[in-house]
Amino acid sequence: MAEASAALAEAIVSNDADRIGALLGEEWRLIDADGPTTRARFLEVVRSGELTHSMMRPSADIEVRVYGRTAVVLARVVNTAHFGGRTFEADEWTTDVFALRDARWVCVHTHITAARAGS
Repeated sequence: MAEASAALAEAIVSNDADRIGALLGEEWRLIDADGPTTRARFLEVVRSGELTHSMMRPSADIEVRVYGRTAVVLARVVNTAHFGGRTFEADEWTTDVFALRDARWVCVHTHITAARAGS
C-alpha cells in the first residue's frame, strides 16, 4: 500500500497529467485551505503547465491503515510546487484515501493541512 502512495507522489513530480490521472479515482477531490479541487481541475492545471512540482517527499514515517478494500495513508510531506509563476515550498500533513479497484490501489480523496513547525 505504501507503494501506491509513493507512486502517486512520483507521478505528481513527473508533471504528467495522464500518469497522475491513472492513479486517481474518477471521484477524487483534493481538499486544502482553499477548499475542494476536482480531479478534472487538478489535471487541467497540470496538463497546461500552470502547476508543476519539482519535489515531493515524506519528511517522517508514513502511517498506513488498511480496512479491507480501503486504505488511509497519513504522512507529513514536504514539496516544492510552481504555480502562476511563483514557487511554493510546503510542509504539510496529508491524508490520502485509497480504494482497491481491479486489483490496484487508486487514490479517491486527498486532504492537506499546513504543518506548523514542531508539530
